[in-house]
Parts: sequence; C-alpha cells; structure tokens
Amino acid sequence: MSILIRNGRVITADADFIADIFIEGETIKAIGQNLNVKAEKEIDATGKYIFPGGIDPHVHLDMPFMDTYSSDNYETGTRAALFGGTTMVIDFILQKQGNSLQAALDEWRSRSDNNCVGDYSFHMAVTDFNDETKKEIQGLIEKEGITSFKTFMAYKGALMIDDRQMIGLMEEVKKHGGLINVHATNGDMIDYLVAKHKSEGKLSPLYHYLSQPEITEAEASERFVDMSFYTSCPGYIVHLTCEGALNAVRNATKRNQKTFVETCIQYLIIDASLYEREDGAKWVMSPPLREKKDQATLWAGINQGLVQVVATDHCPFMWEQKQMGKDDFSKIPNGHPAIENRMELLFSEGVVKNKITLNKYVEVSSTNAAKIFGMFPRKGTIAIGSDADIVIFDPNEKHKLSATTHHMNVDYSGYEGWEVTGKVKTVLLRGKVAIEQNHCKIDKGYGRFIKRNKVSQII
Repeated sequence: MSILIRNGRVITADADFIADIFIEGETIKAIGQNLNVKAEKEIDATGKYIFPGGIDPHVHLDMPFMDTYSSDNYETGTRAALFGGTTMVIDFILQKQGNSLQAALDEWRSRSDNNCVGDYSFHMAVTDFNDETKKEIQGLIEKEGITSFKTFMAYKGALMIDDRQMIGLMEEVKKHGGLINVHATNGDMIDYLVAKHKSEGKLSPLYHYLSQPEITEAEASERFVDMSFYTSCPGYIVHLTCEGALNAVRNATKRNQKTFVETCIQYLIIDASLYEREDGAKWVMSPPLREKKDQATLWAGINQGLVQVVATDHCPFMWEQKQMGKDDFSKIPNGHPAIENRMELLFSEGVVKNKITLNKYVEVSSTNAAKIFGMFPRKGTIAIGSDADIVIFDPNEKHKLSATTHHMNVDYSGYEGWEVTGKVKTVLLRGKVAIEQNHCKIDKGYGRFIKRNKVSQII
C-alpha cells in the first residue's frame, strides 16, 4: 500500500521542516514539499508534528516475577505502546541460573512469537556466566541479532552476578561486538537494609525506598563504569535515577570514557513522596523514585548529553498483585505501568515546559536508542529508505491520563488525572496505519522481531 502524508512538520534529531512524506510498502520513498505523487491513502497533517516512531528499550512483558507475571503480555503491551506513539520495544529475556541462554530465548519466544502488535527485540539477561554460557555469546550476536546483554548487581541468589563474572562477560561480549546493560545497585547493601527494616517492624512501602538509598546506586554505577573502562566494553546503565549515579558517569568523562545512560519517564516527573501515601505500593519499583533534586540532575543530564535515552521499565502489575506485599514491602512486585504514557508525558513535561527542545525529544525517545542498539537508520529517524514508523502528533491537544481510558492491561494509572499537552493522533508501523481515531487497525502477529547490528554507532 502507498500512503502520502501532506504538510506535516517533520521533526528528527537534527532537523525541523515542513514536508510531504511518501510511503510505499514498508519504507519511506520520498520526502519533500508538494510531492507530485499519487497514493492509495492521503493523510493531511497540517498543523501536526511528525516524529519517528518511539523506541522504548526497557520493557518487561509477560515477565515471571515473585511468583506472578507482569500483567501486560506481548499483545496488550505492544498494542498499548502503539497507542502512545511507541512503535518498537526491547524486552528482557531472563536466564534461569543453571540453564542455558538458548533455553531462556526459547522460553521467551514461546510467549512473544506471533503475539506482538508492534515491533520488538530482546536483551539477554545473563544471570549465570560460566564456560558454557560463554560459548553462546557469539551465536546470539551474529545469528540471532541479540547484541545487548543485561547484568544485575542486585537480586542476590536470583539474578545477581559477581564482579568476576561481570569482567568475564564484558570481555566476551566486547570480542563479538556487543554491549553490556546493567542494573547498577549494590545488592548486598540493599539486602542488609531490607532485613534491618523488617526486623524493626518497618514494613510499609516507604521502607522499600529507604532500603535503596542513593549511595547504593551511586556506588554500583561507579564500580560498573570502572569495570567497563578496564575491559573497554561498551556499557549502558539502565534506569539511572539520581545525582550520585550520574556523577559517576560524569567523572568517567574526565578519562575520555563513554558510558551510555538511560533514565525513565517516572524519574523525571514524580518523586519519593508518593511512598507515604496509602496506595504507595503503586510506585514500588527498583530503583525507587528519588528526590526533586535528582529530577533536576536528570533533566540537566539530558541536555548535557550524559543521558541518552528516556525509557519506561514498563512492568505492570494489577492492584491485587501489588497487594501481595500489603503487610511486607519486600513482597510487593516491583514495577510501574508507563509504556503508553512515555511519549506524551515527555513532550508535555519536557518540550512544553522548555526543559528540552523538539530535536532533543526525538533523540531521547527514539533516535539514540536506535543508534545504541544497532537499528539506525532503519529505525529511529524519518529518512528515505527507513522503515515507515511514524507518529502524527497534535502538539496543542490537552487531555488527562487515566486507567479508565488507557490501553495497558493494568487497573490503575501511576498518573491518574494528570493533564498533558500533546496527543498522539495517528501511528504508522512499517507503512501500515496502526492507530487512527483512537482505534488499533492492526492485529497481533504484525509486530516483527528486529535483528540488530553489532555495536558500532557511537553518539
């Protein structure tokens, strides 16, 4: 099918202009003013912004956690993402200790294959690095197109690896052109504080936050940055939340080191005061929400080029699931629903409030993730030959976020009643209209697994 989008204001990471966009099949064929072409469908985008489809490189769909599963599966989660302007997600495969990486990949594919509405890829979380695991790294990168490997410095006994394993994994991943993602918090210190608070009868959600003070994240971030420097392995810190952790990255630039940093939309706009509410469990996530001063640091870090990506760490649980920890904060499933809200919240709180520019908005919501994770320029930009993943966006429409209107499979919103300025109106995924007039026009199975290239694009 061919589609012609007329008179939109095209915004990319490095451009801003009025143009028509001609799409044929799955890709963009022409961009220019007053294009003299005929198409089967025309869309008038006068007065609208046109962004490349959003990329959320940090989601957890249908994920096993604490004897339950996150409530969005691959169908509901990728569909909700499309409603919010995100056309591509990268989920996390979690290796079970004692099992192979291939077994983990097979398990996750059993849930994702033919169930995704939007496009997707995987990071491989390595929780048991040994001689056998080591042999699997090259094949995952070169044959499967899975080029990023997640490590945990917390969740001891389940997901955490030690520094010796980290160094070994870094050296193997670097050899084959991959990247290490890290959950950088000090697991031993957190475990100590959790046990201490519980022994003192301090069991409310507030003590989830107090068990993970800023120093636990700052120390682990600095240690990871040092190991990445030693091995020369590209490193990416996921969901960085605070001033201390970002300063570890800032200090590393003094030795000319480049470490990629992701924060999440929640850490930019909501804070730890929510843990004192009766329903504070809604915002229990790891790392926890931080302070106002950390929000200021993160916004500055985006503009300084220290923070490259704004993701979500979308991992929703129904309120009933969250109630598993009503009498013990350590039993609350960790996670927050935001996959549908990210693009609109970032525009409203960032662009509208003059904290970031339009070009920076596209950078951190789409382009940088495409570059870091080996998908650019197929994804993350509007250019001839790129996939026609396009968001047509009304910058002026005001609306309120609510669980009564969102499409995520979760019965509450972390942003209930929040008024945003800016609304996703139409979304195209690989040349097909996916969202139009608040209806999804494509079915599960249209979403495609995207094999990614080796890490070579430095930004």
